[in-house]
Amino acid sequence: QVQVVESGGGLVQPGGSLRLSCAASGRLFIIVPMGWYRQDPGKERELVAEITSGGSTNYADSVKGRFTVSRDNGKNTVYLEMNNLKPEDTSVYYCYARIATTYYWGEGTLVTVSS
Repeated sequence: QVQVVESGGGLVQPGGSLRLSCAASGRLFIIVPMGWYRQDPGKERELVAEITSGGSTNYADSVKGRFTVSRDNGKNTVYLEMNNLKPEDTSVYYCYARIATTYYWGEGTLVTVSS
């Protein structure tokens, strides 16, 4: 089994920054892609960013240029640096670790962007 735990959410003013962290542990014998989705009530989960074991990244168009995903393979940890936050970035952010087509999810962390 694989466990995924997020941290770092909170309240921030528009234009501000936050850094989310996510650690994966358990039966991880290889370095796997990890990333972040976000989800609002009543809406589908939206991919925010993903980073592969080799460091290749993929971002949603809405966050390109503002968010940066990075990882520390030695710690099986991924980070999401969020800058110039907007009210529309308010959401619950879920971290995942992906092994082939299986996703292991964290419980989510709330990010609120409001003045």
